[in-house]
Amino acid sequence: MLRFLWNATRGHHLRPWRSPYLLWRIETYTGVKMHQIGLPEFSEFLWRERQNLWRFLRWTREMQRCVRPKPKHP
Repeated sequence: MLRFLWNATRGHHLRPWRSPYLLWRIETYTGVKMHQIGLPEFSEFLWRERQNLWRFLRWTREMQRCVRPKPKHP
């Protein structure tokens, strides 16, 4: 989960509401234009969609485990 968040906010780790990737994803999800999303809108989106976002992050963790399984020690 942390890897996805780190990669999605590349260049904007301390200000994720400025990440072009996250803004684009929010725009495609909500229809609100990227240039209209600031910290208040970003925070409101996170709060309103928190359950869906947690579900998405859990899904990315599961997919990551499928792609990079942990080595088995005999």
